[in-house]
Amino acid sequence: MWPDRRICDLFKIGHPIIQAPMVGSCTPALASAVSNAGALGSLGCGERTPEWIRENVAAIRQSTNRPFNLNFFVRPVPKTSPEVFQRTRERLRPWYERLGLSEPLNELPDTGPGFDDRLLEIVLEAKPAIVSFHFGCPGSREIDALKSAGIKLLSSATTVAEARALEAEGMDAIIAQGWEAGGHRGSHAPRPPADGVGTLALTPQIVDAVSIPVIAAGGIGDGRGIAAAFALGAAGVQMGTAFLSCPEAATDDARRQLIRRASDTDTMMTDAFSGRAARARRSHFAQDMERTREPIPDFRHMYTLSQPICDAADDDEASFHLYGQAAALNREVPAAELVSRLVDETVAVLARLGSQRLGEQT
Repeated sequence: MWPDRRICDLFKIGHPIIQAPMVGSCTPALASAVSNAGALGSLGCGERTPEWIRENVAAIRQSTNRPFNLNFFVRPVPKTSPEVFQRTRERLRPWYERLGLSEPLNELPDTGPGFDDRLLEIVLEAKPAIVSFHFGCPGSREIDALKSAGIKLLSSATTVAEARALEAEGMDAIIAQGWEAGGHRGSHAPRPPADGVGTLALTPQIVDAVSIPVIAAGGIGDGRGIAAAFALGAAGVQMGTAFLSCPEAATDDARRQLIRRASDTDTMMTDAFSGRAARARRSHFAQDMERTREPIPDFRHMYTLSQPICDAADDDEASFHLYGQAAALNREVPAAELVSRLVDETVAVLARLGSQRLGEQT
């Protein structure tokens, strides 16, 4: 049925569709429902505690015996300079005053790396079938340990150079994450929000640059997008926003309402909330920060300054609602039904295109 079965064979799944591991929105119920439907369910574990990971992995295994994916952030320890921190505090002070907040924090918390020995131990204990990474991949020692445990590995690339680096590091597959994707861009080093490559341009260039399977991500909302990914040379797709409207997702009510009336221009790339570029709903705060580009605190550190603003402001003023440019295509159906619809739509599109081609040849 599928024109390229490399992802299905690699991960031992029926359909080459990966539910993106969206931190805060993924649940064991969502991951297990997607896996039970023959696709690959995922759980976002970035910045989660070992106890949380153990509990959620156990919950997934209570609901499915099929493969699932655990995802982790690979980031260095934040090293925001005192000068950047103080300048950002002053820049945000008018927002704090406008919203009736107290002074911004005057010191940054200590934050460890994204993927460390403690998390490696948890993963080796849990032994999921697949582990994926965002913002790069860990070192050779960690990769060797995971592969020795029989775990398949994949990571996101937002440029051809990043994809080549991931193949060289030993990844089994690569996610070509286009600029349209909701949530944090998986670039291996922070880049300005406007500096991105779309899925249509990125996917075939990565396909040509590496020998391992490529998974297209970003702006794919239905079977037409999945069929297009195969036409670009991808062996599968990763979809996040499409699953945010499923009842199994932990999507907050405010974001569900926004997605119900979403349009193609609702979102923007911004690093104003977290310190790294992410696609989220437009807001006055994000647009205000984007008008003047200045250095801001590193990823995770920036949250400590932006979170009080988000908590106090309404969604138009400042909100970090993450979703992609194809949100208007969302369907509010259970995850298993969504997977079934996506498969049927893709098959229909591929069959229609095939029949058209045959008609042209006769």
